[in-house]
Amino acid sequence: MTLFKQWDNYGEDAKARSTEEYKKVVERYLTMERNVYSELLSNVNEVVEGTVAELATRFAMTEVEFVGFVDGINESLKAGVYDLDTLTSESVVKLDFDLKKLYWNMLDAQADWLYNLPQWDELLSKEERQAIKNDYKKSKTVVIGKKIGRNDACPCGSGKKYKQCCINK
Repeated sequence: MTLFKQWDNYGEDAKARSTEEYKKVVERYLTMERNVYSELLSNVNEVVEGTVAELATRFAMTEVEFVGFVDGINESLKAGVYDLDTLTSESVVKLDFDLKKLYWNMLDAQADWLYNLPQWDELLSKEERQAIKNDYKKSKTVVIGKKIGRNDACPCGSGKKYKQCCINK
């Protein structure tokens, strides 16, 4: 079974045992995730690179947990996404991420424990973070087009009223 498949089963195995066990597993992982991001954001000029096994050891995670971390940061990487199903202990991973994209993705994941990390204050100005938040909110807003009235000109361009043209089509 691949590391990523094991990651997919990670929480489900704990959930199958008990709700309490599941909560402990999730809380433990989120703490590890926050610690890794704190370190990465504290040293943004250092591009972290190594095998899955090396980086898991460096960040005090199991290889499965580290692949889960890569799953979370994957969309924010400058070099493109990794095919998570092919990652093994020996796979080399480069955590070179785009700050603004990472912040956006943290907003999208509703991970307030990550996008509220104090390191962001020195990396992106308050205005930049607010602009990203505004763009994010705009992207999630559904805009409904103007309804065509029965007596409006038909949008097909025939020149007839909508009720006498395409209303039944």
